[in-house]
Amino acid sequence: MTVKAIIFDVDGTLADTEDAHRIAFNKAFAENNLDWNWDQALYDKLLKVTGGKERIKYFVESFLTGFTKPEDYDGFVKNLHVVKTAHYTGMLRDGLIPLRPGVKQLIVDAHRAGVILAIATTTTPENVSALLEVGLGKDWEKYFSANGCGDIVPNKKPAPDIYDWVLRELKLNPSDCIALEDSNNGLRSALAAGIKTYVTINPYTCRQDFTGAAAVFDDLSDLSKFYAAAGLKL
Repeated sequence: MTVKAIIFDVDGTLADTEDAHRIAFNKAFAENNLDWNWDQALYDKLLKVTGGKERIKYFVESFLTGFTKPEDYDGFVKNLHVVKTAHYTGMLRDGLIPLRPGVKQLIVDAHRAGVILAIATTTTPENVSALLEVGLGKDWEKYFSANGCGDIVPNKKPAPDIYDWVLRELKLNPSDCIALEDSNNGLRSALAAGIKTYVTINPYTCRQDFTGAAAVFDDLSDLSKFYAAAGLKL
């Protein structure tokens, strides 16, 4: 198989973002006079749901059975997520969330070699832009031929919708691509789209089931191992 494209997840894959998301959620709750606090153990459970607004709703429905929902519940959740995103992107702009080891080099090597790069994530366009502008520079978009993120598809991971969208944008078959993910939800999403998938674990996902992954790595600090496993000559 000749790899024509690499499709990247973002949160937990390109950078260890999950704890920053958790802190930003807590800041948004406090700012809105809510006595909610997501510690690491709780957030680990909440991560089974992808998408920030979906995660808030899952928390309310599964962990706050006595909570009285406001009349405009969807608006309430949307506002919380907007405030949270502002806190999170501020952390990104301050350089508090660097790219994971090997990630920048992989992107630069692949782009130089003519491998098509794309993004497939449930996080917002603002989060993607803020992270990659710090990690890759203001011209970060030059590296990516498709940027699939946020709410552009109806169903988030583990549904394959975002990967299907990226494949359509790239006009490539699943067999032309590999995906890089960090979680069981992400792996299931990419596999459901028919894409061979590699996993780099992080503290929140290291105990998850990665059956079906082509290979699982702690990180990409030794890119030669990843290149050999993926059949990449970069």
